[in-house]
Amino acid sequence: MSEMLEVRGLSKKFGNVVTAENVTFDVREGTALGIVGPNGAGKSTLLSLITGVLPSDSGTITFDGQNITSLSAASRTKAGIARSFQIPRPFVDMSVFENVYVGATFGGGFHGQVGYEAAVRALETTGLMHLSEKPAGQLRLLDRKRLELARALATNPRLILLDEIAGGLTEKELPPLIELIRGLRDSGVTVVWIEHIVHALTAVVDELMCLAIGRVLAIGDPQEVMRSPEVIEVYLGSTFDLGEAS
Repeated sequence: MSEMLEVRGLSKKFGNVVTAENVTFDVREGTALGIVGPNGAGKSTLLSLITGVLPSDSGTITFDGQNITSLSAASRTKAGIARSFQIPRPFVDMSVFENVYVGATFGGGFHGQVGYEAAVRALETTGLMHLSEKPAGQLRLLDRKRLELARALATNPRLILLDEIAGGLTEKELPPLIELIRGLRDSGVTVVWIEHIVHALTAVVDELMCLAIGRVLAIGDPQEVMRSPEVIEVYLGSTFDLGEAS
């Protein structure tokens, strides 16, 4: 199994604030990497660096064997990298289908019938087809999360980056979302998933990485990472959900 994503020495500062410091890790094709860490650890910034929304100060990013460090965000999307955001911001007056079609067209570069079919596949994958004509502004939170994921999937990614997609959901709403993400991984899509609900991550991911102050504190087997004394120290007093996997 080859490496889908290789990050080497990635660093980023905003003035005197370090958000990424010599970050190095790999993600194998068709696997899922979970990322945890306290608020301000640099988790979302890392996703922005990988997608090209933010330029890095130093380091390299290799995607499927190609150095993409200097590519634009749009070029990285067309190469096969997609991202969902922590707070869903759909076009509220547009239908669910129209929202996903926008993702297929402007994100994936798919037009006409090809774009239509990409949007339909994304809706079917996320279980939103029955809501396709509903205005996005009328969706409940779980379905807004699904829509955010569907818009990303409509670009036909090989690597998808998820930023706290389970945030705000109830325990009853978590299992279907976990199954959806597990299904993406099992279908061959490589997943990088930031989440505060650790038991949701450990139900899906093959490896877990902990970030603290922009640095990789630990990476490896999820249970071993969560038992690491350094990781436990970082989480003392936190509100992280370390409950049993669903």
